[in-house]
Amino acid sequence: FYEDLLTHGILKPLTALVEGMVMKKGTENFVTPQGISSIVKHYLKKSGADIFYDHQVTQLYLRDGKWEVCVNTGSSVQFDVVILTMPVPQILQLQGDIGNLINKSQRQQLESVSYSSRYALGLFYEAGTQIDVPWAAQYISNNPCIRFISIDNKKRNIESPDIGPSIVVHTSTSFGTEYLECNKEKVQQLILNELRKIMPDLPEPASTKCQRWRYSQVTTAFPGSPGQITLHTKPFLICGGDGFVHSNFDGCIDSAMTIVEALKSSL
Repeated sequence: FYEDLLTHGILKPLTALVEGMVMKKGTENFVTPQGISSIVKHYLKKSGADIFYDHQVTQLYLRDGKWEVCVNTGSSVQFDVVILTMPVPQILQLQGDIGNLINKSQRQQLESVSYSSRYALGLFYEAGTQIDVPWAAQYISNNPCIRFISIDNKKRNIESPDIGPSIVVHTSTSFGTEYLECNKEKVQQLILNELRKIMPDLPEPASTKCQRWRYSQVTTAFPGSPGQITLHTKPFLICGGDGFVHSNFDGCIDSAMTIVEALKSSL
């Protein structure tokens, strides 16, 4: 997987300075010059599948040997196989026949999966704006709000006079939990106030975007980290994703491989 992504330029080795990063022995760090979504787009393109965006699954029903999947637009489609990779709490919120398929033990195990929450704030600047710091990214250990700051174009090594710089700020998980249900405008101002303490010479951005990241990273995975669980075999209904292993690229690949093996064994 890494060789394929490196060959296509989707991944590149991290060469920029990241202050405060803890390096584990034997690990390598990479960046995605075009953003993390470029990995997903790469594999979707290779799959040849028809992709439908902005369809939130709300209900699953067994209908004539198939799964009828209902979405928030009010429409429904039938499938031979359904793979759910959404955060585990959202799986448990689904309506329809799926609730009857989850036994008491599985429900307890699913309910034991937990995630950290945080906010991400993006600051976007006009071309030519200078962000005068020696680092491309920095981990912050002594701030009640901010945990990580990235000069994103610098970190991805795509600096250009024609492209304005952008900054991404991640809050700590304790801050994210405390302010999870707060108004995003209020949260954004709190983050900006703390950011100016850390970077007092920071220029005013042209625009900002604050993102609530309710399911940021898995803190407690499904017991045993199996990669997937099969809730129904004919028709197939599988749950997978980082909630069933751990939250990084390797974890997502591990889960995907166990899902593929489960499907292959059923065909």
